[in-house]
Amino acid sequence: MGQALGCLQVDQSNVVVREHFGKFDDVLEPGCHCLPWCLGYRVAGGLSLRVQQLDVRCETKTKVCYVNSSSVASVQYHAIAEKAADAFYRLSNTRAQIQSYVFDVIRASVPKLNLDAVFEQKNDIAKAVEEELEKAMSTYGFEIVQTLIVDIEPDVQVKRAMNEINAAARMRLAANEKAEAEKILQIKKAEGEAESKYLSGLGIARQRQAIVDGLRDSVLAFSENVPGTTPKDVMDMVLVTQYFDTMKEIGASSKSSSVFIPHGPGAVRDVAAQIREGLLQARPVQDS
Repeated sequence: MGQALGCLQVDQSNVVVREHFGKFDDVLEPGCHCLPWCLGYRVAGGLSLRVQQLDVRCETKTKVCYVNSSSVASVQYHAIAEKAADAFYRLSNTRAQIQSYVFDVIRASVPKLNLDAVFEQKNDIAKAVEEELEKAMSTYGFEIVQTLIVDIEPDVQVKRAMNEINAAARMRLAANEKAEAEKILQIKKAEGEAESKYLSGLGIARQRQAIVDGLRDSVLAFSENVPGTTPKDVMDMVLVTQYFDTMKEIGASSKSSSVFIPHGPGAVRDVAAQIREGLLQARPVQDS
């Protein structure tokens, strides 16, 4: 804004209030204006139309535990060009007026909430502040663009206690997750062992079934191809063959535990005879 030789320049985003002999006359918008001071015209003052920001820190207490907390509200506002006269004449200290309304709303809202609820509902608090400011400041020629609760700071001791509570909760959760993981590992290990034993037993059963089927086929084929032989002779020959196979495996393994048994070929016949005698003795008992 500049003035020379009765002419006045008003910069962009600004307005100038003109008075005539001390009485409000007009609001001059950006541009060049004639201001004949000799006729009683003068500039009362200027007003910026730019958006301004006011940060207000308010100390208050929360509900139940009466915890001290500090809330920082950022209010963005600007003067309305059409109501520039009201904005210039009706308020002597705009920032102090806005600060008073912010104090009033925050100190009326926060004591109704717990500390956790203050963090959760800070948008609602900001909305309440904005509505109250909009209703009050519009009559004075100011528009509230936006109101934000940018920071909530509890007391230092309360903040430390909250951090300890959060740390303990996270440690408890980590311990539960670790225990659950170990439980799952134990269950999976037990399931794996059970499945392994089941499959091992199934393999042994199939192996024995295959041995029985093979012995039966061998006895039948040998009896048909060699006249005069009986199934008993064939079984004795099979037992002798298995006996020598077993002795071969024991001798070939360097780390196997040796079991000393009668190792003559006649021992196989004795074993077969003992098996047959046991079967014959068990059969009469069952029949009786």
